[in-house]
Amino acid sequence: MTPSLRDLDWRGFLARPRLPFPPPQVLELLRRQTILITGAGGSIGCVLALRLGTIAPQKLILLEASESNLYALQRDWLAAGAACAATFILGSVTDEALLDEIFGAHAPDLVIHAAAFKHVPLMEQQPFAAIANNIFATETLAQAAEAHTARVVLLSTDKAVAPASVMGATKRVAEQIVLASGGTVLRLGNVLASRDSVAEIFARQIAQGGPLRVTDPVARRYFLTLDEAVDLLLTATAHIESGAVLVPVLPEMHFIADLARFMARELRPEQEVAIEFTSPRAGDKETEALWSASDRTTPAGFDGMLVVKTAQPTEAQLAERFAILHAAIDARDLREALTRLRALVPDYTPSNAVLALASQHRPQVCL
Repeated sequence: MTPSLRDLDWRGFLARPRLPFPPPQVLELLRRQTILITGAGGSIGCVLALRLGTIAPQKLILLEASESNLYALQRDWLAAGAACAATFILGSVTDEALLDEIFGAHAPDLVIHAAAFKHVPLMEQQPFAAIANNIFATETLAQAAEAHTARVVLLSTDKAVAPASVMGATKRVAEQIVLASGGTVLRLGNVLASRDSVAEIFARQIAQGGPLRVTDPVARRYFLTLDEAVDLLLTATAHIESGAVLVPVLPEMHFIADLARFMARELRPEQEVAIEFTSPRAGDKETEALWSASDRTTPAGFDGMLVVKTAQPTEAQLAERFAILHAAIDARDLREALTRLRALVPDYTPSNAVLALASQHRPQVCL
């Protein structure tokens, strides 16, 4: 992460009060639990792990698929002088045997699932990887958690609402998996200063003297800080209603171009940094939403959060649909996989890029 981004006055850009901190009863509940974090070396997972290190749960297990990210987390953990011990595990959520080993050895009460593929344009080019990692890995994790009576809290994204990308559609299915197993979903907007976020991209472009490349002058997003995202995730762990989608209360969206201008003023006040408008990328939308028009919201019982009531398939329905999706992936049949993905997420609108990729893909034939 670019160090200066953590020091920026994001309140000046967001023009709203900070979202609430987790209440004391949430922190006390976390202290009594054994917690597993997947994707613990990611930007949100890392800050979450270090925060839990100050809260000191009974036991903390940190699972990360990237060797370099896990090594960096170990280094940061030692430097922070955490108040509890942690177990660092290098491995993927897709590894069923590893998950069985982790649950058998550590018996986590709570799983915070932050591992996912998140880059929209890249996943438009790699849809099989998105389906395998965001859907099937979540299915494997949810089954392991359910077998060991652990509760799952999924970190999700507003891109899962009426998705226009493979990433968004696969995250929506991940939500369905966790909700069907009785877990909780937290949907967030764009997290400022997270790794490879638009803020980091702008910071690199500013350091090079510009120009700042913005895909669309009218593109708007919900933004929140990295610390706010972690606070919301901690609070979401205490939501007792089974199968709930939680969202933050964010009053308005911001133009991405305004973020670019703000960062240019903050990081290079002595220089005029040009903005260059390019074009929307495959899977991009003009705006995002935290819930769809057919959903309804109610207060969550914690300040700064709402519960979204949304249509949800049962575990049996999901299992039936996944069997066909698994077969399509095994055959490398992208056209069939997209058909099944759209059946799972009826409001998913595939991009022209992924449709063109599907038309070129020939399924493998097993003899």
